[in-house]
Amino acid sequence: MTIFFTDFQLSENFYQGPLGSVVPAYAALLSKQGYTQQYAHLQLRFLDNLNQWLQRQRLQVTDLTESTLCRYLQFRHQRFRPRRDDTSILKKLLHLLHTQGFLPKKAPLPVNNPRQRIEDDFDRYLSEERGLSMSTRINYRFFIRRFLSAQFGAKPFRLAALQAKDVIRFIQTQAQRLKPKRAGLMVSALRAFFRYLRHRGDITIDLAACVPSIANWQFSSLPKFLQSDQVRRVLNQFNRRTAQGRRDYAILLLLARLGLRACEIVSLTLDDIHWQAGEITIQGKGNRSDRLPLPPDVGQAIAAYLKKDRPVCSTRHIFIRLRAPRRGFANSIAISTIVARTLKRAGIDSPHTGAHLFRHSLATEMLRQGACLADIAHLLRHRSFNTTTIYAKVDLIALRSLAQPWPGGAQ
Repeated sequence: MTIFFTDFQLSENFYQGPLGSVVPAYAALLSKQGYTQQYAHLQLRFLDNLNQWLQRQRLQVTDLTESTLCRYLQFRHQRFRPRRDDTSILKKLLHLLHTQGFLPKKAPLPVNNPRQRIEDDFDRYLSEERGLSMSTRINYRFFIRRFLSAQFGAKPFRLAALQAKDVIRFIQTQAQRLKPKRAGLMVSALRAFFRYLRHRGDITIDLAACVPSIANWQFSSLPKFLQSDQVRRVLNQFNRRTAQGRRDYAILLLLARLGLRACEIVSLTLDDIHWQAGEITIQGKGNRSDRLPLPPDVGQAIAAYLKKDRPVCSTRHIFIRLRAPRRGFANSIAISTIVARTLKRAGIDSPHTGAHLFRHSLATEMLRQGACLADIAHLLRHRSFNTTTIYAKVDLIALRSLAQPWPGGAQ
C-alpha cells in the first residue's frame, strides 16, 4: 500500500476531511487488486477532489449515497473531461464503505413485483436444486419472462388458469423467430418452469408434458472440428516468452488435450491441480466433479505460468486477468475470445470460433486414432452416450464399408 504514496502529494487537509480515514483502506484495496502505481495515483487524486467537494458541501462519509455521488459527478464533469472509469471508482468506493463498516450495509429491497419474485424463486431452484450454471439460468429466465409477459402482461398473475393451448400458442409464435437450437432451449426452459410450478402447487395440470418438441435432427450435420495439423498450427502461435503467451498457451492446451469446456477452465482453482498424482479435478455441468489425468505438456505449461506470471492475489482461480483488478475471468466469453483471436492469427477460417471447437477436434482425432466411443464419452464426461455417437459419422472410411449398393445405381 505504501508504494502508492511515494512521491505523491494529496491536498493538505485530505486526512482531516470526510474521506481521510478511508484512504488507507482504499489504497490497500488497489494494491490487493494489482493496480499500477500510476493508475492508483489517478484514483487517489479523484478521491482527493471528491473529499474537497464534500467539505465545501458540509457533508460527511455517512451522507454518501448514490444520489450524492451523482451530484458530485455533475459538478466534476463541468470542470474536468469525463473519464469512462469515473463511475467505476465511485462504485468501488461505495462498496468499500459498506464492507468496511463506514456505511451500514444495504438491506435488500423487498420484491413487490410478482413476476420478478417468481423469476427469482425459479432461479434459486435451478441453482440450488438442479445445479444449473449461471449462463443456462440466464437463458431460461429470458424465456420465462417472455412467456409470462405474453400471457399476463400487466394483469394479475393467475398461474392456475394456464392451459395447454396457451403454452402451444406461445411456442408456435416464438419458434418461427428462433433458430432450431435456440427454440430447443426455449422448450427446455418452459418444461423446467412448469415442473417447478407443479412442484410448488401453483398448477395442477402437467403442462410440462404439453410442451411440444422442436424439430432439430441431432445427427443432421457433421460436428465442426480442426484437423490435427491445424491444432498444432494454433498452438504454435503463442509467444511463450511473454506472460500473456504462456497463460493463453496453457489455456489452449487444456482445450486441445483434455477437451474442457470454457466454463470449466474459468472455474479451475489452484486446489484442482494434484501435482503428485498427476491429476486435475474438473467442476463440470450440474456441479459434477471429475478427475482426469494431467498430461505432462499441459502440466508443464500450467506450472510455467504459475511460476513466472500469475500475480499474487486473493482469488484461488488459476487463470487471472492481465490487467487490474487482478481476478479470474468473469465468464466463458474470455476463453472463446482467446480462441477466436488465435485462430485468426493462425490464418484458419473456421465457421465456428468458440472454445467448443477444440472439444470436437479432440473427439474426432481420438476416433481416427482408434479410440472407441466409450473412451471418448469418458474423457468428455458425457452423461448420455447418445451425445457421443455424433462423432461416429466423422469416420467416413469406416462408414463406407457399411453402405449398401443403391438399386439401379452405378456398379
